[in-house]
Amino acid sequence: MNSTKKYTAAIATLGCKVNQYESEAISEELEKSGIEIKSASDVCDAYIINTCTVTAESDRKARQLIRRLIAKNPQAVIIVTGCLAQSSPDEVAGIEGVDAVIGNCEKLRATRAVIELLQSGKKNAAPVVYPSELDTAGFEKMSITKFERTRAYVKIEDGCENHCSYCIIPSARGKVRSKEPTELISEVEALVRGGCREVVLTGIETASYGRDLGNIDLASVLCKVDKIDGIGRVRLGSLDPSLIKQHFVEKISPLSSLAPHFHLSLQSGSDRVLALMRRKYNSKMALDAIELLRESIPRVKFTTDIIVGFPGETEQDFEATLDFVKKARFLHAHIFPYSKRKGTPAAEMDAQIPKDEKSRRLKILSEECTKIKAEILQGEVYEVRSSPEPLYRTVLFESFENGWAIGHTEDFLEIWAKSDAPLHAEFKKVLFLETDGDKIFAKIC
Repeated sequence: MNSTKKYTAAIATLGCKVNQYESEAISEELEKSGIEIKSASDVCDAYIINTCTVTAESDRKARQLIRRLIAKNPQAVIIVTGCLAQSSPDEVAGIEGVDAVIGNCEKLRATRAVIELLQSGKKNAAPVVYPSELDTAGFEKMSITKFERTRAYVKIEDGCENHCSYCIIPSARGKVRSKEPTELISEVEALVRGGCREVVLTGIETASYGRDLGNIDLASVLCKVDKIDGIGRVRLGSLDPSLIKQHFVEKISPLSSLAPHFHLSLQSGSDRVLALMRRKYNSKMALDAIELLRESIPRVKFTTDIIVGFPGETEQDFEATLDFVKKARFLHAHIFPYSKRKGTPAAEMDAQIPKDEKSRRLKILSEECTKIKAEILQGEVYEVRSSPEPLYRTVLFESFENGWAIGHTEDFLEIWAKSDAPLHAEFKKVLFLETDGDKIFAKIC
């Protein structure tokens, strides 16, 4: 690098936690090369855009962001990677000002591309496209040492082979690839030594971890992580309900580090719609999974994703989802209306649901989930108030706002407690006082 100039770069990330992890890994590699990392709102010498393609809207936002950063500094090096770069490389390369388009399996190539172009002092005359061969790719070796606030997301798996009828991601991420257990443990150990209090193990299809390795699975690697000296909390990324079986639960339930909070990718409570979606479970299997975890892990809580208005979803199907939600009692549900994704079977299905009807169903389901959350929180507060002995809960505090320290319990209840100073990354015992239906107010003990 030119020692007389301090180059700057920014990484703009769209989409999932896996993308965020990969962007952090790229950022750390750039810093090792002497490049200063700044915000995408700053005028920089280089921009890397890590894109998402999960919906048509994701594509639109990615193209808009690329053009906005080019306009911010037309002379800047522009590198585009991520799912849109993998699935539509020619489209991305057609945006004037883009220097390189890099597929999903070699994201660290973005670092080398930035350095080479900055050293050359000029932009590429035409974009260079580095496609990734998804069928033959292995798990890209990368790691992080930095994290925001209290937790770090660690990518342990890439790819998905489920081929759900609404999802384009398998064609953008490829087959299942897993991080070697020794590398995973080393990375988590380094994060813990660096002060990380909570690690979230995530992937494109986290439940498939180890399928390609043959000698380990998700439960086994959680047991290894649990033995790390100084490990705080461990959470998991989104899980397919079909993973939750007796042998899995028997392995994970004794682990002291594993937080009793699971995000299950439900999508629908209707067996007919789940079949149309090509999911690997039905509503009974999903509810059995929830009940199995409730029987085995004290205070376990659940969050989920639900799609309303999937093609062909009848009122009866919607009522089945509503009924499932009432039985499952999720702490939180991310509910979104189905939107067509070009290139997926669902986009060509008959009986597409009108926008107004999708909005109606979303509103009804959201109101029910809001009501259930309030009831869960009220129950937690009532238990404390009615107990003859103090019932202390442990909170990991993460942020501070106007005299309130904000954090989460191990089962993912959001807690606000009055404090004279920030309690960033501190575990504290608290007593619950009251709830507004969305969060719990507590007293630090």
